[in-house]
Amino acid sequence: MNRRVSLKYLLGLASAPLVGTAAQAAVPPALVKAKTEWAKLLPTASYRVLFEEDTERAGSSPLNGEKRDGIFVCAACYLPLFESSKKYDSGTGWPSFFDPIADAVGTKTDYKAVWPRTEYHCARCGGHQGHVFPDGPKPTGKRYCNNGVALNFVARGDKLPELRK
Repeated sequence: MNRRVSLKYLLGLASAPLVGTAAQAAVPPALVKAKTEWAKLLPTASYRVLFEEDTERAGSSPLNGEKRDGIFVCAACYLPLFESSKKYDSGTGWPSFFDPIADAVGTKTDYKAVWPRTEYHCARCGGHQGHVFPDGPKPTGKRYCNNGVALNFVARGDKLPELRK
């Protein structure tokens, strides 16, 4: 069975991993900080990707080869974004997922390339994660191509970090 764990469960607000719906997800309130504040909190490469919409070099992230069971969280605000069970090897050189945690990411159209692309970002802090393409595996057919420096990995059984304030 393909279940979507809710943010409410991951953040410790529900006792069972409910199938994700908008009502169950309960994304925490937006976290707004000045870019200068984010620059002080994050490594330079992470800041550039998350808040300047840079792209890391393909094949440079150790998270591309991460195969353990766990959760990938936003490197800026620590919101859970992807379950490891939704990760796959796309062959692109970037960590790729076929389905985010319900309501964890937002999208917008990016016109920086020759053609429009769908950019996605953390629903809480707005940090740029990557782009979504229509060439992923079933059941969604989507490829969420993520910059590794925009994520942190938390192994199953380890405590998720508290959301950044």
